[in-house]
Amino acid sequence: MTSHLNLWGVPPFAAMFSCTDAPSLTMQVERVKFDSGQLALGELNRRFESASPQEILAWAVATVPNLVQLTSFSMVAITHMLYHELQAQTPVIFLDTLHLFPETVQTARQAQAVYNLDLHTYRAAPSRAEFEARHGDKLWEKDVDRFHHWTKVEPLNRALEELSVQAWITGRRRDQSSTRQHMPILERDQDGRLKINPLANWTHKDLWRYTFANNVLYNPLHDQGYTSIGDQPLTTKVQVGEDERAGRWRGSIKTECGIHG
Repeated sequence: MTSHLNLWGVPPFAAMFSCTDAPSLTMQVERVKFDSGQLALGELNRRFESASPQEILAWAVATVPNLVQLTSFSMVAITHMLYHELQAQTPVIFLDTLHLFPETVQTARQAQAVYNLDLHTYRAAPSRAEFEARHGDKLWEKDVDRFHHWTKVEPLNRALEELSVQAWITGRRRDQSSTRQHMPILERDQDGRLKINPLANWTHKDLWRYTFANNVLYNPLHDQGYTSIGDQPLTTKVQVGEDERAGRWRGSIKTECGIHG
């Protein structure tokens, strides 16, 4: 593919790698001065529509200082691309809500061991017992928005502030739900930080094809019928024909936890 993403002094993608063998890609670029306010997101999004996730991530690593990845350790494809293919030690933010499945916590530990992650885990409280002492038992049943504020939104905002983040990477895809089908590859969050969705154009099949082809670990709950994995009390298995995220907040009008809207 031909790329012209040399805005602001960033070389074309062909010049960014020492070879074409993805597992051994080596970055050959220097960072350029970054000002998120100067990014022409419309133009970049048009050009990135035909780019691979690795090319989008390579641009981000080469261009954006204080870049982080946010992951729930459901799938580990982006982490594999960053740490294995691009050899980028991008900080990884993990929100331990204290209500996760044990399998999710175990996947995080496995990824830490495999990739030697620069992992930053944020929690609303030191323990679930202390969380319940502050907010009451089964807060998700009484006020799910308040539950997500304290378990996800507040810890994420704290992480972005403490790590002086200028841009963060998500694993969202357009085919996950109807509310995400028009999601751009690059956008700004409510505080003006750059938000990067390198898998936006990938499908469910693309993600699994990459995962199996590269022997990338994934959360074993996927093998049990959980296609989207969140907090244990609020996540159910998905039936054939349902949206990938149908198992989240079943019976509720909620479609997002508050991090992405």
